[in-house]
Amino acid sequence: MAGDSALRVNPLLVATDVPPIPAAQAWARAYDGRLGKLINLAQAVPGDPPPDVLLERLGAEARTASAATYGSIYGDLALREALARDVNAVYGGDVIAAEIAITAGCNQAFFVTAMALAQAGDEIILPAPWYFNHKMTLDMLGIVAKPLLARPENGFVPAVEDARALISAKTRAILLVTPNNPTGATYPAAVIAAFAALAEEAGIALVLDETYRDFMPAGAGAPHALFAAEHWRDRVIQLYSFSKAYAIPGHRLGSIIAGTVLMEEIGKVLDCVQICPPRAAQAAIAWAIPETAAWRAQTRDTIVRRADVFRAVVAGAPGWSIAAIGAYFAYVAHPFEATGEAVGERLAREAGVLALPGSFFGPGQEKHLRFAFANVDEASLRLVTERLRALV
Repeated sequence: MAGDSALRVNPLLVATDVPPIPAAQAWARAYDGRLGKLINLAQAVPGDPPPDVLLERLGAEARTASAATYGSIYGDLALREALARDVNAVYGGDVIAAEIAITAGCNQAFFVTAMALAQAGDEIILPAPWYFNHKMTLDMLGIVAKPLLARPENGFVPAVEDARALISAKTRAILLVTPNNPTGATYPAAVIAAFAALAEEAGIALVLDETYRDFMPAGAGAPHALFAAEHWRDRVIQLYSFSKAYAIPGHRLGSIIAGTVLMEEIGKVLDCVQICPPRAAQAAIAWAIPETAAWRAQTRDTIVRRADVFRAVVAGAPGWSIAAIGAYFAYVAHPFEATGEAVGERLAREAGVLALPGSFFGPGQEKHLRFAFANVDEASLRLVTERLRALV
């Protein structure tokens, strides 16, 4: 019997937005070079390679027989122990290796965590503007993303009372991303503690994506004190990426920290989606956590200086203003009546600066663009002032 000739695919995937960065890259290809080289501020990628000693270690580990074999579902013990020591030193906590899972990047860490916490029809509160892959993940899993509007007047730090109003019987978690992608806003420790208290009150999870925690200025102190709390394992889940701090995005390493009850369920998902994380990179990073601390501190300081340069860049362009900045990102208000997408396209085509419009990160963001300045050297960043002026 003849049937429909079209292949039927998952309708949840069909309804999920496509990744926006390739669309923006098409604008860049239309730039004719009239103002000089293209300055790509669209994607958060490390601007410099890993140090030679880490590259050598990665190569040496890749040549070992053990790197070609299966490892633990949760990741190799050496890396989990090294990360536990690092986390405890940063946060003053008592995390142990059994409470850590290593994943193929932080995107996978979020996917696995969302699947472990919620089923289709459940809700997760997602601050808006949001990291688009978080929203895409929830959409394709059939989990409802409840937007928690982070307001410009609050420096794009979400308010606990706004989150409380969104909680329903179907809510399973609140997600916070700090330092934030896309805005760069860093949430104060007191705000994070208040969200943890709300999660405890509501009986839901608090998920912290701290991919960019290594790029807070020197002397900023611990991002929060949740890992030092007595009952953190009941509610708190941390996601992390090794990609930015160690400049290895192509090796795909991230992590999840959670209590062992949830970790047991996470293990079931990991066994289906990755079996084990890349083993050569795990061995190299286990070594690199203590051994490249000085290099990572220098990288952090470089990124902080680039943030300072970018502040001056925008200050020199009339009509443009920074709404929030931190870690890798600046969230910038543009001076036009047009949509953010129209401004972003003009900026790329006419001025040779590629940035992402706020509309790529959720509703109500038409007045903003996200600039990812960390991957561009200071001399190139300084050229952006004239490009912004040229667009006006």
